[in-house]
Amino acid sequence: MTDERTRKLEELVREFLLLIGEDPNREGLKETPARVARMWLEELSAGYREDPTAHLKIFTASDAGLKNGIVVVRDIPVRSICEHHLLPFFGYAHIAYVPDGRILGFSKFARIVGTFAKRLQVQERLTRQVADFLYDELKPKGLMVLIDAVHTCALVRGIEEPMYLTTTEVRGIFKKDEPLRREALTLLQQGSTVGLWRNQG
Repeated sequence: MTDERTRKLEELVREFLLLIGEDPNREGLKETPARVARMWLEELSAGYREDPTAHLKIFTASDAGLKNGIVVVRDIPVRSICEHHLLPFFGYAHIAYVPDGRILGFSKFARIVGTFAKRLQVQERLTRQVADFLYDELKPKGLMVLIDAVHTCALVRGIEEPMYLTTTEVRGIFKKDEPLRREALTLLQQGSTVGLWRNQG
C-alpha cells in the first residue's frame, strides 16, 4: 500500500461525502476519509494483495492416521463485499473433501477463504474460487464447498429482508457417487446456518 493510493482514496471519500450532501469538514466526519481509506486498503481489499498459496500447509494423510473417509470443516467465517452495491455479505463456508494422500492444516481453510473473501465478490464466484483453489492444490478425490450468507444489500435496501443465499460447488468423486455426495451434503448442512442473522446481526 502506498501513501499516494491512500491520499487519492481519502480525496474520493471526501468527494463522496460532498456529493451525498454532507460536510466532510464537520467534527464527526473530519477523520472519516482517512479511516475509510485505511479500512479499504488494509482490510476489505487485502485479498487482492495476498497469495492464497502462502497459506498452504499440507500433510500426508497417512501421517495424520487417515486412510479413507470424508474430512469436513464447518463454520468458516465469511465476510466479504458485494461488488454490485459495495455492501457487506457475511456467513459461513463449509468444506468437505475426500483426501487422496494430502490433507490441509485445519486453520488454513479460514485463511484461504479469507483471502478470496477480501475482494469485491459475488457469492457464486467466491464459492467457485475457493473450490477451484483447494481442488487444484490438495488434489483430493472429491471436494464440496457450501457457503451460506446474508447480504446486507437486501437487508438495508430493496426488499429490506435478511434473506439467506446458499451456493455450492462440487468436484471429483462427489459428482459421480450420489450416496457419498448425499453423505457429504448432510455433514455440511450441520453447520451453524440456523440463527446466523441473530448471531452476527
